[in-house]
Formats: sequence, C-alpha cells, structure tokens
Amino acid sequence: MMGSAEQTLPIPDLPASTAGEQMSYKPRPAACFRPRRIILARGSVDTPRRRALVERICAVYPSAEVIERLDVAHNRIDLGTTDPLKLHCRGKRTLVFGEHRSAVRQSTEAGNTCPNYWHFSPYGYCPYGCHYCYLAGTRGVRFSPTVKIFVNLDEILRGVDRVAGRLGRPTAFYLGKLQDGLALEPLTGFMRTMVPFFAAHPFARLTLLTKSADVRNLLDLDHRYHTILSWTVTPPEIAERYEPRTPRAADRVEAMKACAAAGYPIRAVVMPILPVPRWRTVYGRFLEELATALPLSRITLGGICIYDSARQLMERKLGAGNIISDRLDRAASGGGDGRRRFPIDDRVAIYRHLIGAIRRHRPDLPVGLCLEEHQVFEALGMTGAIGCCNCVL
Repeated sequence: MMGSAEQTLPIPDLPASTAGEQMSYKPRPAACFRPRRIILARGSVDTPRRRALVERICAVYPSAEVIERLDVAHNRIDLGTTDPLKLHCRGKRTLVFGEHRSAVRQSTEAGNTCPNYWHFSPYGYCPYGCHYCYLAGTRGVRFSPTVKIFVNLDEILRGVDRVAGRLGRPTAFYLGKLQDGLALEPLTGFMRTMVPFFAAHPFARLTLLTKSADVRNLLDLDHRYHTILSWTVTPPEIAERYEPRTPRAADRVEAMKACAAAGYPIRAVVMPILPVPRWRTVYGRFLEELATALPLSRITLGGICIYDSARQLMERKLGAGNIISDRLDRAASGGGDGRRRFPIDDRVAIYRHLIGAIRRHRPDLPVGLCLEEHQVFEALGMTGAIGCCNCVL
C-alpha cells in the first residue's frame, strides 16, 4: 500500500549529489546477519523513496518472510513469546523497517562519571551475538529486541542540524549508544549520506562505535576529519569465546587500519575487560598491538556494567557459574546507575595494569574509562581524565 507523494526537504549543507547516490546504492549482505523475517512497520513505505530502499534491502534476503504491519510502530512488534531468551533469539533474526520520530536525544546518565552527550539512531539494536550484551538489558530492547532500520534518515539528520545549530559550537553526535553504528551499513549505505552531511556541517561532528569490519562504503568519502570512527575491540581469545556471530577481532583491526589510511581519526574501546586465565598476558599483548600498529587518537577501557535483566540472559547462555557472574557476585551491590560491576578493587587493579601496558608503548595516548564510578578515577589518580572518553570530542 503506497503512501502519498513524497515531500522532501534538502538536508542542510548536504551536497545535492548525495541523494541520488543514496537512491542508486546497491545493498550487500551484512556480516553475521541473516534475518528469517522482515517486518514493514508504520512509516516504512510511506513514500516512493522509502519503499525503494526497503525493496532493495529485502531483495538481499529472498528466503526471509516479509510481513506488512503498517499499522504497528517499530517498537510494538509481537514476536509470539514472552520467554526472555526466546524473545532475544527471535529478535536477532527479525529485521524491522520503520520510522523513528525522536531519534536525536541527549544521554542523561546518573550514578557514574559518564559525560552526558547527544546521540542519534538511524538503527535500533544490533545483529551480533555477544553473550554479555549490555543493550539486551536496556528497557527499549527488553521489550522490542528486533534489529531495526529507520527509513527517515533525512528527518533524523535535520534533527541533528537543529540541535547543533542551537548549541552553536562543535558538538559530537554519537552513533553507537543503542545500536552498532556500522553493522547494517552494507545494507543501507547510510554512511554515504551521513559522512558528507557531517563533513559539511559547521558544528555537528559524528562519533561512531562499531564491531563491524566492513568499511568499504567509507574509504572514498571526503570526511574533512568531522567523522571519528571507533571500534570495540577485544583479544581474539575473548572474542572467540564470548562474541559469537561477530566479526573476528583481527578483521576489526584491519578495518581500523584501512580507515586510518583514509585519514579518519580512529579510536579503540576495549570493553568489557574479562578476568580470563592469564588475562594480564592476553590483554597486555593485545594492547601492545593496538598501540604500536594503529595511530589511535584515544583509547577507552571498561569493565562489565550490566543490568540484571541482561545478566539473566547471559546466564541462560553461559550458565550461572561463568567467570563474569562469579565476579559480579563478589561485588557488594549494584552501582548507583543500576548496573552490576566487578568489585572496585578488582577494577582498579585491572585498569592500573592495562594502563601501564599502554603507557609503555604510547605514553601520550589519552586513556578514558567507560561508565566508571568516581572512586575508581580517584584510586588511579585519573580524575583529570573524567569525561575524556569515546563518545565525546
């Protein structure tokens, strides 16, 4: 059922050629993602341009069942079960197209040192299979754990423009808080629009977090250093055990090298740091590779910080006696932000060791800590680094 004729407004400062390129983009399969069902939710095919995008992506998965639910919002899709693990697994195999009318928001964390920042959502959730996924415990994902593509990218970028214009200073807009920033890029080609938009904008800057290794759509773009790319990376030994259906650690590092060669500022996020056997050697060797092989502009470290609902899902996959839950049980209580973490003494000891390993190879590299508490910075003598982390400029 086709909506009324499309009315478009030019995205501020976006080169006119970009819209045509978006329309001619040929989707490719996204790594580690093979949806069984594709659901067309409210707004997904309201205009010819939206319908064309949806049809091109659906053609990539000819065996997937396509269901029209044009009367239902993207976050109200019934997956036919209330069991949390079954809901989680079905959601990872379900792709939903919809529109997001409040995609540009400000993070308002409390109970930790996270600097409040602006973020936006052209996607929802993530197709990857990390056992420890913190997103699985957030309210929106718990009740709507489907992988989502929002078709109103032009409206979303106009929202970014409005906020950036009101602030009137260079401001980071983070893509990666509620999704993986690049996992679905082979399907959508959205970066072919977003990178030129941020490159031309006087104030808006893109900071993006991903585990994807597919960066082909980025390498030929004129980014003007207004797009900062960051990867969540972890030693191969960790990725193989705790990150199924996720691009290999070595492939992520190669993607970082390719983007650095294309002139993008690049960062690394090593999170969650897990106390596996010989963790000092495992992480020390990996950090040495990152520090010496990549021109990182910043590195951020972080431990497990997980909501109880996400922990329950993790234990359904790994068993209650896993090494993550064992350390969580030793912690006194949840943090002031409602997340569970390892005991503070353990976190301080881990950070001190790993920061030392980084400093031996890159003594001037800025190091941040993600979603940490003030007393951890104090114990490490790092209070001056509070707020200097991945999501901000």
